[in-house]
Amino acid sequence: MSDLTSYTILALDSSAGPASCAVLRRHADGNRQILASSFINMRLTHSQTLLPMVGDTLKNAGMTIEDVDILGVSVGPGSFTGIRIGVAAIKGLAFPRNIPCAGVSTLAAMARNAQDLPFSGLVLGAMDARCQQVYTALFQCQDGHLTRLAPDEALVLDQLADRLKNQEDFAGKSILVVGDGAQLCYNTLKGAVPGLRLMPESLRYQQGIGVALEAASLADSGSLVPAERLLPVYLRLPQAERELKRRRETENHKPGIE
Repeated sequence: MSDLTSYTILALDSSAGPASCAVLRRHADGNRQILASSFINMRLTHSQTLLPMVGDTLKNAGMTIEDVDILGVSVGPGSFTGIRIGVAAIKGLAFPRNIPCAGVSTLAAMARNAQDLPFSGLVLGAMDARCQQVYTALFQCQDGHLTRLAPDEALVLDQLADRLKNQEDFAGKSILVVGDGAQLCYNTLKGAVPGLRLMPESLRYQQGIGVALEAASLADSGSLVPAERLLPVYLRLPQAERELKRRRETENHKPGIE
């Protein structure tokens, strides 16, 4: 980018069931403005919805891809297929024009949903990873600013409960849960973790706006990458690979035939 003080970001999220995108303008005075956004939660495949949504959102913002300076995408954790589709879409848009990219943590992006609320406390990002596991990360929200307190992890719900209960620094603090696994976390942990609160449904799910805001922070810190260095972050192996690994381990431990 020739002008680092102002830029336009197109950001996508396809890390779970919903698909979304947003266009954000960062002005020279540092203010950030959401120009347009779209969100679909119709359980259609992302390969059907994502690129048409991008075209419509850019049109609503009065722009084309030629006006975009930065491309942002949630690179994980989340649905293996959804993440691959989102990353591939951004690479396809970035390569012809050498547009720099921001690979955004899905959990950090969803935590951005809380930063403009009248709330001070902890923000717990939670995505349903199946089998009583969640992808999770913890943030401090204070005066509209987010500070990461824990890395992105895949945890069993019992492990997460123990961690939240046994941290003295968390005692007496409200914990706002956000993400497509928020309801699961709340239902499972509310009796064991004092101060747990559920994000309102309209702000609960990961959205392109959060990805755009997180991408802007990465841009301001000089953390953009070229498209060829944009990679998914899975945290654990895909199910097919996990099952193959288990089968091989079982076969390796079979007693020998005499």
